[in-house]
Amino acid sequence: MTKIAFIGAGSLGFTRGLVRDVLTFPLLKDATLSLMDIDAERLDFAQKSVQRIVDMGKYPAKVEATMDRTEALDGADAVLCTILAGGTDVWRHDIEIPKKYGVDTNIGDTRGPSGVFRALRTIPVMLGIVKDMEQYCPNAILLNYTNPMAMLCRAMQRESFIRLTGLCHSVQGTAEMLARWIGAPMDEITYTCAGINHLAWYLKYEWNGEDAYPLIHKAVQNPEIYNEEIVRNEMFLHLDYYVTESSGHNSEYNWWFRKRPDLIEKYCTHGTGWNPGVYAYIVKEYEKRDSTWKEEAKKWFAKDAPISLERGHEYAAHIINAFKGGEIYRFNGNVPNTGLISNLPENACVEVPVFVDQEGFHPVHVGPLPPQCVALNHVSVMVEEMTVEAALTGNPRLVFQAVAYDPLTAAVLSLAEIKEMVNEMLEQNRDYLPQFKHFEA
Repeated sequence: MTKIAFIGAGSLGFTRGLVRDVLTFPLLKDATLSLMDIDAERLDFAQKSVQRIVDMGKYPAKVEATMDRTEALDGADAVLCTILAGGTDVWRHDIEIPKKYGVDTNIGDTRGPSGVFRALRTIPVMLGIVKDMEQYCPNAILLNYTNPMAMLCRAMQRESFIRLTGLCHSVQGTAEMLARWIGAPMDEITYTCAGINHLAWYLKYEWNGEDAYPLIHKAVQNPEIYNEEIVRNEMFLHLDYYVTESSGHNSEYNWWFRKRPDLIEKYCTHGTGWNPGVYAYIVKEYEKRDSTWKEEAKKWFAKDAPISLERGHEYAAHIINAFKGGEIYRFNGNVPNTGLISNLPENACVEVPVFVDQEGFHPVHVGPLPPQCVALNHVSVMVEEMTVEAALTGNPRLVFQAVAYDPLTAAVLSLAEIKEMVNEMLEQNRDYLPQFKHFEA
């Protein structure tokens, strides 16, 4: 019997989806599903909702819930992590303080000043999880869904022997989007995608073995398609390779789209791919979610209609099935760069094709990225490397230096201004950075 631990199980929609997928595999239908969260009320709803899925599918699975992380991890074969370190009242400052200085971000959970500080808060928690795994389930695999993906995975991979990878929706999601744009069935598409999380590139994208890039290039000339992903389509038209993750995210990761109000107006407010109000909308939605999740959960339980138990598109269930002896599975995951991408730094966290079987993860050697792609990746990798080092050593100077090399920040502010901004952010986060003794860069 397989034991799967869900750390951060109070993320109700995500937990339900992952459980639904897991139980569709015959090898996993009798799994012990151990749910853990620090919020007792959310955990109770998670337990009841997961039990409902088990009951509806008549699965022989066992559901347990605990607020003790070590109890959930004890004897686990696989661990799924979907935590958030701090609520809206904490992370909103990651975006509001930079905005006051003129750094206008969009989502702010992966890179830039906001991503750096989210990493600084979250890395100690993640290291606690893998250290517990070393003691209670040393042979388990860890599948991380928490952002900022690359920095968290890099810190854990650097400090622990636990076999782990980070999973993101963007590779398969973008591949499906491109297939739709060119009118191709997804089962006729093959691709090779590599780079870093949210900034990986489709080095090959083929339809029935033929290069589909000319068709994609033609498709993005269509105003309707262009407007779906304005930033990413602009990047593709000028850099020649399509990048993973949305325009909202990618507008933050470079120098080109958010450094002036007129550019934000032109590229980052129109088109069907943009949320209205951008950051304000996101904060409002998260605050709404914080206040209304109970009502939404109750409505879900009150539904008379049967809930779909069909498998979704997440990697996690396929990976666990392969690890437990099922069909070998290929996915794109976040792993250490052991020469996999030859023109990115050794051991940096990269996102490449990975095969998984009973022995664990087997990442694929990709070789060098095109120069115009690796240039953007390399800057972000070095910011991530400095941030991880800062988080592990409690060095505020490195925090400032990491943010100083963030492309968007550097396009807007001087070094002195960046230092002032970082010091304000350090002070704001004082209570959430136990590894720091000083809070001035």
